[in-house]
Amino acid sequence: MRRVENTPVRPNVTEKEPPILVVGAGAAGMMAAISAARQGAQVVLLEPNEKVGRKLYITGKGRCNVTNHCSLEELMAAIPRNGKFLYSALSRFDAQATMDFFEDLGVKLKVERGNRVFPASDKAADIIDALFFELRRQGVELQQDRVTGLQVHQGQVVGVTTRQQPQGIPASWVIVATGGASYPRTGSTGDGYQLARQAGHQVVPPRGSLVPLESPNPCCQRMQGLALRNILLRVKNKKGKVIYQEMGEMLFTHFGLSGPLVLSASAHMNFERDHYTVHMDLKPALDEGKLDARLVRDFTDRANQNMGNALGGLLPQSMIPVVAQRAGIPLDTKAHDLRREQRRRLLEVLKDFTVDISGPRPVEEAIVTAGGVKVGEIDPKTMASKKVEGLSFAGEVLDVDAYTGGFNLQIAWATGWAAGQAAAEHQEKRMARQYESLS
Repeated sequence: MRRVENTPVRPNVTEKEPPILVVGAGAAGMMAAISAARQGAQVVLLEPNEKVGRKLYITGKGRCNVTNHCSLEELMAAIPRNGKFLYSALSRFDAQATMDFFEDLGVKLKVERGNRVFPASDKAADIIDALFFELRRQGVELQQDRVTGLQVHQGQVVGVTTRQQPQGIPASWVIVATGGASYPRTGSTGDGYQLARQAGHQVVPPRGSLVPLESPNPCCQRMQGLALRNILLRVKNKKGKVIYQEMGEMLFTHFGLSGPLVLSASAHMNFERDHYTVHMDLKPALDEGKLDARLVRDFTDRANQNMGNALGGLLPQSMIPVVAQRAGIPLDTKAHDLRREQRRRLLEVLKDFTVDISGPRPVEEAIVTAGGVKVGEIDPKTMASKKVEGLSFAGEVLDVDAYTGGFNLQIAWATGWAAGQAAAEHQEKRMARQYESLS
């Protein structure tokens, strides 16, 4: 990761035309700064961390799932809330635009299962370096400082106050891209929400989205560390309605459930209004008839083995005691002694292994944050505030989130690009008016 340089603002910028200030050097903030600078705008990027892109470094398990190479329609379908608000930004800067952007910066990309896009090197650092060097090429000035407030004059944001410069830094426009409240060690500490409230914006209370789930069931702890692949996971609410269903991978943990399927499922769950149960089909490729035939064949082949061993061809070792207990089958039962009703119960457990959910893990453990600046108060084309002039928001600080698979980073790139473009156009018009007044 590249360090933020404590470079002073060039005197000619502050004397003639204040710069665009971008608050936060994450995905959305760096994209906003680059977007504005490419339009010829003077840009200062403020970041409290010593290095840029802290959260990018940990995305995709350190590989950085840059985007999802899918159509606009598929992208919109992956956004459970406020997708309509994002349509304009995503249609102008879609997944292909993101891929072209990074490849033009020299980053080779690859597309993996589920259309997930990663750097060919599998190194998130390559994405961060590409952004950092492009910031440098475009003349963006990086300062390590934390923004503490907005300076508003006659309904217009004219600058920010910071820890190091409490007297304020003047700005022609301010773009807030501070992230949400997840992974606070990366800098996403909710600062942007305070800035939004100061400007009169409503903030939808943040909560975890794409977050692991807690369960009171002791079976999870008994199987902690066990990863299941190619299972069908369904989530049902208290009325028994399926609110999520997908094939893929999940993980048992000491507190409950995690893994890609569980994280995606969590985006559909509202624990303030409902209760949920996870249902797993451990053998989705086999219908009940075929699975029963498989059980008969396995137990015939292992007729003299205890069930603790006879189930070894069907289940991971750590799951055998749990499944056997649920099916009412003692582990020392010989396979040839298994009764028909026990086999039937075993089949039912394999096709519908249930885990009650008590709630999500803390928002700090979420991959992304649901909630944030209310999108009805933001212009969807420019990301500009409808409350005050001279202020925009981009990325996770907004009340937008999507499923796993690169979709959330795509939202960050697109909203950052839109905010930067609009801010640069505003600065250009301001400078043109000043020039006209002097001529």
